[in-house]
Amino acid sequence: MKHPYRELIIAMTRTGILGFGGGPSVIPLIRHEAVSKFKWIDDDEFGEILAIANALPGPIATKMSAYLGHKVKGVPGAVVATAAHILPTCVAMAALFAAVNVLSHSKIVSGMIGAVTPVIAVMLGIMAYEFGQKALKGFGLLAGVLFFILAFLGLQVFSIHPGIIVILFLTYGAFHFKLKRKAAREKDKGVSAS
Repeated sequence: MKHPYRELIIAMTRTGILGFGGGPSVIPLIRHEAVSKFKWIDDDEFGEILAIANALPGPIATKMSAYLGHKVKGVPGAVVATAAHILPTCVAMAALFAAVNVLSHSKIVSGMIGAVTPVIAVMLGIMAYEFGQKALKGFGLLAGVLFFILAFLGLQVFSIHPGIIVILFLTYGAFHFKLKRKAAREKDKGVSAS
Protein backbone atom coordinates (compact mmCIF):
# COMPACT_ATOMS: atom_id res chain seq x y z
CA MET A 1 0.00 0.00 0.00
CA LYS A 2 1.34 3.40 -1.00
CA HIS A 3 1.76 6.16 1.57
CA PRO A 4 2.40 9.33 -0.47
CA TYR A 5 3.17 11.63 2.45
CA ARG A 6 5.57 9.11 3.99
CA GLU A 7 7.28 8.67 0.61
CA LEU A 8 7.59 12.45 0.19
CA ILE A 9 9.04 12.86 3.68
CA ILE A 10 11.53 10.00 3.24
CA ALA A 11 12.66 11.13 -0.23
CA MET A 12 12.95 14.85 0.52
CA THR A 13 14.59 14.30 3.91
CA ARG A 14 17.21 12.13 2.25
CA THR A 15 17.88 14.73 -0.44
CA GLY A 16 18.06 17.49 2.13
CA ILE A 17 20.46 15.63 4.38
CA LEU A 18 22.66 13.96 1.76
CA GLY A 19 22.81 16.90 -0.66
CA PHE A 20 26.26 18.33 -0.11
CA GLY A 21 27.44 21.53 -1.78
CA GLY A 22 24.26 23.37 -2.68
CA GLY A 23 21.43 23.02 -5.21
CA PRO A 24 23.22 21.52 -8.22
CA SER A 25 24.71 18.68 -6.18
CA VAL A 26 21.25 17.74 -4.87
CA ILE A 27 19.72 17.42 -8.35
CA PRO A 28 21.00 13.85 -9.02
CA LEU A 29 19.67 12.79 -5.61
CA ILE A 30 16.25 14.31 -6.32
CA ARG A 31 16.26 12.64 -9.74
CA HIS A 32 17.02 9.26 -8.17
CA GLU A 33 14.18 9.61 -5.65
CA ALA A 34 11.58 11.05 -8.06
CA VAL A 35 12.37 9.07 -11.22
CA SER A 36 14.07 5.83 -10.21
CA LYS A 37 12.86 5.03 -6.70
CA PHE A 38 9.29 6.36 -6.35
CA LYS A 39 8.54 6.88 -10.07
CA TRP A 40 6.52 10.07 -9.55
CA ILE A 41 7.78 11.42 -12.88
CA ASP A 42 9.84 10.25 -15.86
CA ASP A 43 13.20 11.55 -17.09
CA ASP A 44 11.62 13.88 -19.64
CA GLU A 45 9.43 15.62 -17.08
CA PHE A 46 12.39 15.80 -14.70
CA GLY A 47 14.42 17.59 -17.39
CA GLU A 48 11.57 20.03 -17.96
CA ILE A 49 11.13 20.90 -14.29
CA LEU A 50 14.88 21.22 -13.89
CA ALA A 51 14.96 23.74 -16.74
CA ILE A 52 12.05 25.71 -15.29
CA ALA A 53 13.54 25.60 -11.78
CA ASN A 54 16.80 26.98 -13.18
CA ALA A 55 14.95 29.82 -14.87
CA LEU A 56 13.10 30.89 -11.70
CA PRO A 57 14.75 32.75 -8.82
CA GLY A 58 15.60 30.92 -5.62
CA PRO A 59 17.15 27.60 -4.63
CA ILE A 60 16.70 24.92 -7.31
CA ALA A 61 16.31 21.96 -4.96
CA THR A 62 13.62 23.67 -2.88
CA LYS A 63 11.60 24.54 -6.00
CA MET A 64 11.92 20.98 -7.26
CA SER A 65 10.85 19.48 -3.93
CA ALA A 66 7.81 21.77 -3.90
CA TYR A 67 6.92 20.75 -7.45
CA LEU A 68 7.24 17.05 -6.66
CA GLY A 69 5.14 17.41 -3.51
CA HIS A 70 2.48 19.24 -5.51
CA LYS A 71 2.58 16.57 -8.21
CA VAL A 72 2.05 13.81 -5.63
CA LYS A 73 -0.43 15.42 -3.19
CA GLY A 74 -1.26 18.96 -4.31
CA VAL A 75 -0.63 22.00 -2.11
CA PRO A 76 -0.36 20.01 1.16
CA GLY A 77 2.16 17.74 -0.55
CA ALA A 78 4.20 20.75 -1.67
CA VAL A 79 4.30 22.05 1.91
CA VAL A 80 5.26 18.64 3.33
CA ALA A 81 7.95 17.99 0.68
CA THR A 82 9.50 21.44 1.06
CA ALA A 83 9.50 21.20 4.86
CA ALA A 84 10.99 17.68 4.74
CA HIS A 85 13.72 18.94 2.40
CA ILE A 86 14.80 22.02 4.36
CA LEU A 87 13.99 21.33 8.05
CA PRO A 88 16.63 18.64 8.74
CA THR A 89 19.34 20.93 7.41
CA CYS A 90 18.02 23.90 9.41
CA VAL A 91 17.96 21.82 12.60
CA ALA A 92 21.46 20.48 11.94
CA MET A 93 22.78 24.00 11.26
CA ALA A 94 21.26 25.30 14.48
CA ALA A 95 22.74 22.38 16.44
CA LEU A 96 26.19 22.77 14.88
CA PHE A 97 26.31 26.57 14.93
CA ALA A 98 28.12 26.63 18.28
CA ALA A 99 30.75 24.20 16.99
CA VAL A 100 31.46 25.99 13.67
CA ASN A 101 34.71 27.53 14.86
CA VAL A 102 36.13 24.21 15.97
CA LEU A 103 34.89 22.26 12.95
CA SER A 104 36.11 24.76 10.37
CA HIS A 105 39.73 24.14 11.38
CA SER A 106 39.39 20.37 11.82
CA LYS A 107 41.50 18.19 9.54
CA ILE A 108 38.86 15.48 9.79
CA VAL A 109 36.14 17.77 8.41
CA SER A 110 38.47 19.01 5.67
CA GLY A 111 39.19 15.40 4.77
CA MET A 112 35.49 14.54 4.68
CA ILE A 113 34.79 17.47 2.37
CA GLY A 114 37.72 16.53 0.15
CA ALA A 115 36.53 12.92 -0.06
CA VAL A 116 32.91 13.68 -0.94
CA THR A 117 33.64 16.33 -3.60
CA PRO A 118 34.69 13.82 -6.33
CA VAL A 119 31.53 11.76 -5.67
CA ILE A 120 29.37 14.83 -6.32
CA ALA A 121 31.36 15.66 -9.46
CA VAL A 122 30.78 12.13 -10.80
CA MET A 123 27.04 12.25 -10.01
CA LEU A 124 26.69 15.59 -11.82
CA GLY A 125 28.78 14.27 -14.71
CA ILE A 126 26.59 11.18 -15.14
CA MET A 127 23.44 13.29 -15.11
CA ALA A 128 24.94 15.74 -17.63
CA TYR A 129 25.99 12.83 -19.87
CA GLU A 130 22.47 11.35 -19.80
CA PHE A 131 20.91 14.72 -20.63
CA GLY A 132 23.49 15.18 -23.39
CA GLN A 133 22.51 11.83 -24.90
CA LYS A 134 18.86 12.92 -24.92
CA ALA A 135 19.76 16.22 -26.58
CA LEU A 136 21.72 14.43 -29.30
CA LYS A 137 18.89 11.97 -29.81
CA GLY A 138 16.28 14.73 -30.02
CA PHE A 139 18.18 17.27 -32.13
CA GLY A 140 20.82 15.16 -33.85
CA LEU A 141 24.60 15.27 -33.47
CA LEU A 142 25.27 18.54 -35.29
CA ALA A 143 22.52 20.57 -33.60
CA GLY A 144 23.25 19.00 -30.18
CA VAL A 145 26.95 19.89 -30.36
CA LEU A 146 26.10 23.38 -31.66
CA PHE A 147 23.71 23.98 -28.75
CA PHE A 148 26.29 22.73 -26.28
CA ILE A 149 28.84 25.19 -27.69
CA LEU A 150 26.32 28.06 -27.66
CA ALA A 151 25.32 27.31 -24.06
CA PHE A 152 28.96 27.05 -22.99
CA LEU A 153 29.85 30.36 -24.67
CA GLY A 154 26.81 32.09 -23.21
CA LEU A 155 27.45 30.86 -19.69
CA GLN A 156 31.26 30.82 -19.47
CA VAL A 157 32.54 33.38 -21.98
CA PHE A 158 29.79 36.02 -22.00
CA SER A 159 28.57 35.39 -18.41
CA ILE A 160 24.91 35.42 -19.39
CA HIS A 161 22.60 34.50 -16.51
CA PRO A 162 21.66 30.77 -16.66
CA GLY A 163 17.96 31.66 -16.47
CA ILE A 164 18.22 33.67 -19.70
CA ILE A 165 20.02 30.81 -21.44
CA VAL A 166 17.36 28.34 -20.27
CA ILE A 167 14.53 30.61 -21.45
CA LEU A 168 16.18 31.07 -24.87
CA PHE A 169 16.64 27.32 -25.31
CA LEU A 170 13.11 26.58 -24.08
CA THR A 171 11.77 29.06 -26.63
CA TYR A 172 13.81 27.48 -29.40
CA GLY A 173 12.71 24.01 -28.28
CA ALA A 174 9.04 25.01 -28.54
CA PHE A 175 9.57 26.27 -32.12
CA HIS A 176 11.67 23.22 -33.01
CA PHE A 177 8.92 20.91 -31.75
CA LYS A 178 6.30 22.85 -33.77
CA LEU A 179 8.41 22.64 -36.93
CA LYS A 180 9.04 18.93 -36.41
CA ARG A 181 5.35 18.26 -35.90
CA LYS A 182 4.46 20.27 -39.00
CA ALA A 183 7.03 18.36 -41.07
CA ALA A 184 5.65 15.04 -39.79
CA ARG A 185 2.09 16.09 -40.78
CA GLU A 186 3.24 17.10 -44.25
CA LYS A 187 5.10 13.81 -44.64
CA ASP A 188 1.95 11.91 -43.58
CA LYS A 189 -0.10 13.86 -46.13
CA GLY A 190 2.45 13.02 -48.85
CA VAL A 191 2.35 9.32 -47.93
CA SER A 192 -1.46 9.16 -47.84
CA ALA A 193 -1.72 11.06 -51.17
CA SER A 194 0.47 8.50 -52.97
